[in-house]
Amino acid sequence: MTDLFQAGNRTIDPREFPALLRRYQIMPQFLRGIILDEAIADYEGTAEERAAAVEQFCQQNQLTSPEAKAAWLKSQHMSEAEMEDLAVRPAAIARFKAAKFGPRVQSHFMARKSSLDRVVYSLIRTRDEGLAHELYYRILEGEQSFAECAAQFSEGPEARTGGKLGPAPLNQPHPAISQLLSVSQPGQLWSPRRLAEWSILIRLEQFFPAQLDDAMRSHLTDELFENWLNQQLQQMGPLVLKSDASEPLDETPELPSETPDPVELPVEN
Repeated sequence: MTDLFQAGNRTIDPREFPALLRRYQIMPQFLRGIILDEAIADYEGTAEERAAAVEQFCQQNQLTSPEAKAAWLKSQHMSEAEMEDLAVRPAAIARFKAAKFGPRVQSHFMARKSSLDRVVYSLIRTRDEGLAHELYYRILEGEQSFAECAAQFSEGPEARTGGKLGPAPLNQPHPAISQLLSVSQPGQLWSPRRLAEWSILIRLEQFFPAQLDDAMRSHLTDELFENWLNQQLQQMGPLVLKSDASEPLDETPELPSETPDPVELPVEN
């Protein structure tokens, strides 16, 4: 006979769980947890590391007395062993990420560098090509500042900031603008360029090259980890029920008569 779960006044057949996970929109988190359980099985650490993780978890959650711990376990519907597994999980995931993705960070950084470098630049856009050339010479000869020209003549939202935009990733602007900025020196003013219906003036103000420091390394490790995890989720497919050979699943299983009237949900097969 299939065991039943009692939640308050409701009796739940385990075969209802897939439908419930989807209904409550927690199926992705559930499948993510399954993938991570398998991935971190060899990274849970030594007994000393596990004990330290549990102690830190208790300190963070103010579970510093037996009474506080008991109250927390009751509120979370957990056993103490389950709490310990929860406590060591973040450190195990961190060790897994470092081992699997740490060696790939350098190459990932180089591939992503154009989106990690940041720039501040100034832009004027106008549909009047003649005006664009006139503004270029005004700025070049110091007759008027770029900010003044942008505020007065630019036809885009940058007029509100005196033409200044950023800091922004180098690859965020239009590719033609990004290309100019990538080969610019700070303060370099480019002559008017056509871009669709616009004539544009571009000047690089500041360039902030991305550096592979500790913070960036951590960010890219997390990025590689999330990419991997999303791929695993896509490959995993839907959660399906598998019948036990000793107890075949029925489309409409009978529940014991002594249980409260259960809420009937579709049975997943």
